[in-house]
Amino acid sequence: MKFRFLSSGESHGEKLTAIIDGVPANFVIDIEKINEQLARRQQGYGRGARMKIETDTAQITSGLRFGKTIGSPIAIEIINKDHEKWLKAMSITQLNVECSPEEKKEITKLRPGHADFCGALKYNQKDVRNILERSSARETAIKVAVGAIAKQILKCFDIEILSKVVAIGNIQASEFSSQNTNDLNCPDEQAYEEMKKEIDDAVQKGVTLGGLIRLEIKNLPIGLGSHVHWDKKLDGILAQALMSIQAVKSVEIGLGKEVAFLTGDKVHDEIFFEDGKFCRKTNNAGGIEGGMSNGEDVVLTIAMKPIPTMRTPLKSVDLIDKTTQEAHFERSDTCAVPACGVVAEAMCAIVILQQFLEKFGGDSYEEICANYDNYKKMISEG
Repeated sequence: MKFRFLSSGESHGEKLTAIIDGVPANFVIDIEKINEQLARRQQGYGRGARMKIETDTAQITSGLRFGKTIGSPIAIEIINKDHEKWLKAMSITQLNVECSPEEKKEITKLRPGHADFCGALKYNQKDVRNILERSSARETAIKVAVGAIAKQILKCFDIEILSKVVAIGNIQASEFSSQNTNDLNCPDEQAYEEMKKEIDDAVQKGVTLGGLIRLEIKNLPIGLGSHVHWDKKLDGILAQALMSIQAVKSVEIGLGKEVAFLTGDKVHDEIFFEDGKFCRKTNNAGGIEGGMSNGEDVVLTIAMKPIPTMRTPLKSVDLIDKTTQEAHFERSDTCAVPACGVVAEAMCAIVILQQFLEKFGGDSYEEICANYDNYKKMISEG
């Protein structure tokens, strides 16, 4: 597969790292554009203390020369600056037997809604920190860095991926401005003010909030994905990637679940041929038909659940002695919906680039351009 990656690292470990394989040569990659995406992930009304502790920056250690990809794997890393306070608790060598339980920062109280419970039992761990360090949403930082590289490559072919927050808690956007300039990435200024109040109320109550994010993938060619196998369908691949994001509980494409309540004539997008090209006047399908992009914008809506870590904790159980306890609390956000949108953009970029390179792939930017131009000519000639 073109553009595949593996990541490693823990929330309070030394660094987050990724190796990206299958990147064609001769694409210009701007490290500052990666850092801009990392900064977007850390912003948003309702974020927690960690966002004030460290500003994420990425470092590329291989795969580029003079700012261009050279066809070899790209290694990228993000240093966890807070790690200095966790040297004993996150030591990768055998810990001194005299180290106190407080220094080890062991956790045994489980959090409902988190990976704590299932992960501790699956991997036979007595200290839940061995699960939460990797399952933490901190891991999404490296996904954003990888996605930022994918975005830059896609931009060469005029493909853009945008997100907007359309609901937080019980507040939903209804008016949509052309640009989102506020710190909740909400396109409705009135709803934005109400969302902030909703978050403020949640802070006072010690609870958390989720929401809805709409994603738009613009200027895709017809034919990414395939109808021939279940694991080749673009909608299925996008849904899997988005569902892999911590706290995402549903993915809808186009009208989503609304199609269950409408008749076919209100759902399917009529096809026209105007000005020498195929077009639609509606986009209820969300840009995907039969598992393939149909030339319209791909539109997805994802639901993020409230974060499980709350200052007003739920009832739970101690992993070791099985007694009833209040769930563990560690630094947490009240609302991270805008940040989830940035992560979702990154995951969409990774999937779209994989599919784009599978269809038009070559070993260099120039070869891919030639393949893409030939395909567009074929499509236009019918």
